[in-house]
Amino acid sequence: MKRFLASIVTAAVLLFGGLAQETLGQSSSSKNHIGGTPAGAPVRVSLPMKDGSLKFAAIGDTGTGTEKQKELADVMYRYKQAFPYEFVLMMGDNMYGAEKAEDFRVKFEDMYKRLLDDKVMFYASLGNHDESNQRFYEKFNMNGEEYYRLKKGDVAFYALNSNYMDRRQLKWLEDELAKDTSKWKIAFFHHPPYSSGGKHGSDTKLREVVEPIFLKYGINAVFAGHEHFYERIKPQKGIYYFISGAGGKLRSGDVKDNSPLTEKAYDKDMSFMILEIAGDEMHFQVISRTGETVDSGVIVNQRKKAMSASK
Repeated sequence: MKRFLASIVTAAVLLFGGLAQETLGQSSSSKNHIGGTPAGAPVRVSLPMKDGSLKFAAIGDTGTGTEKQKELADVMYRYKQAFPYEFVLMMGDNMYGAEKAEDFRVKFEDMYKRLLDDKVMFYASLGNHDESNQRFYEKFNMNGEEYYRLKKGDVAFYALNSNYMDRRQLKWLEDELAKDTSKWKIAFFHHPPYSSGGKHGSDTKLREVVEPIFLKYGINAVFAGHEHFYERIKPQKGIYYFISGAGGKLRSGDVKDNSPLTEKAYDKDMSFMILEIAGDEMHFQVISRTGETVDSGVIVNQRKKAMSASK
């Protein structure tokens, strides 16, 4: 209720598995160690932290106000001290249950107080547990809109309302993308077009209407929530899909075994992402509530790579 580049031959470099562990070893200098997490693990940033790069975080399904959400928020703050990200993308379900002023304080402001005091901006999208009026909440920075475009340097972010993907929203999206010359185009919203979750799985109806637009206008990456775990989907028609929906809730063991969609998944604890876009590369690192890095890597801008290959 609450609601192109088609088929590029994989033009990305993914550094994960053993390479990710090697990267962590390289970045374990003292400047990235700022104390322990709830589990006592040191903070280690595997991202390059280049001057002038765009640094941000991503998290979904946060609005519980629980102690575990607070513990994850504390880890987010610790990583902010080592990796100075500017803002956080929110993939919906920002409020579970009541949405009175007290709820916004308990489930959001108290949870992320240190980040808010540190001037970190949060940009929300709406989930199926969210009331539309959240768009007027100042700290969600939606400016009264259920869907909106956010421009950060050479990167354009499209926050969509996947609860109700009507013709008006689709026209707005296509019109905005048609005139967008940004180097990177990223969409974020609640329901995942691709998912290996046992509880929900892929939202195929949503995929049918948004994927052709994403392909036509060159969306590079998509971030979703809804599933209470982390999953990196194998590139689908040249687009990279991430699920980060374990910011306040966890659905342990929900990722299907041997799913053909899964590149990497983590459903053992809550988690969030930190990301860095530097030139034609987007680096990412996924961190659990205990401070463990559960995935990391880099993808190369598909459109730029394809244009270079065609010359």
